[in-house]
Amino acid sequence: MARAQGARAQMALGFETVYGTPPVGGFTRMPFASTSLGSEQPLLNSELLGYGRDPLTPIKDAVTADGDVVVPIDAAGFGFWLKAAFGDPVTTGIGPWTHEFRSGSWTLPSMSIETAMPEVPRFAMYSGCVLDQLSWQVQRAGLLTATARLVAQGEAIATTSAAGTPADLPLRRFGHFNGAISRNGTALGNVVSAEIAHANNLDRIETIRNDGRIDGADPSIAALTGRIEVRFADSTLVSQAINGDPAEISFAYVLPSGESFTFTVHAVYLPRPRIEISGPQGVQATFDWQAARDTVVGRMCTATLINDVEAY
Repeated sequence: MARAQGARAQMALGFETVYGTPPVGGFTRMPFASTSLGSEQPLLNSELLGYGRDPLTPIKDAVTADGDVVVPIDAAGFGFWLKAAFGDPVTTGIGPWTHEFRSGSWTLPSMSIETAMPEVPRFAMYSGCVLDQLSWQVQRAGLLTATARLVAQGEAIATTSAAGTPADLPLRRFGHFNGAISRNGTALGNVVSAEIAHANNLDRIETIRNDGRIDGADPSIAALTGRIEVRFADSTLVSQAINGDPAEISFAYVLPSGESFTFTVHAVYLPRPRIEISGPQGVQATFDWQAARDTVVGRMCTATLINDVEAY
């Protein structure tokens, strides 16, 4: 008997035209490292008395469907997650194409995501998936991945795939060694590590339904936060924190073949950090930054992806 193994798992993604309704076709095979996306329905203990010491039958509670998907930051597939986070991009060019994803959209697309374990067989279709948070880390070494936190409407289990034969995308991964960080257009040195987290702060529409599912997930005020850890070599960031002035910070990745991904935060505000001398090693400072809407650009951030994908 075949047993489920993560190495055989597959994932397909398709954008919905109607929330909670999986598309008939148009699915794309997505690379992923792990996923906790799933549906659960807890049981409520009976509170009734008068039938002895043994409890009565428990009652089913509301359904919750959500979870995380860890995905590679690559030149093609990552655009699907950027679209889920920010909405439809502004695409220009005639090949390669430049896709500009802008923050601030009030409408976010919903997705249907199928996770497959063909050897069981088990095909789980999660409909009404809306992206709540997209985050990743910047460091010197290791694999470059991002975590997409999703809120779904529900789960449907089948023994055959409802995604059909998904389209394949070329996988060209960015690595940490392809990355660079700049501040106001100038390379920012002495950075040890950084973190970026964009949250849509979804509001679940928990109306009364006979299936226990939510009616939707609406975005509220977004948040873009992170952390920068630097070797304390100059007072550039400390002075910015003390003065309270914003700065534009960009995180960029470029492949030798020409594909690139640039995430620009237009107005970053830094808190005044505590500078500690903890021993004979180098002194480091940590800034837990926050972003806000830039009055000149008119938005908080812009994610630019240049690749050979014509449209998302």
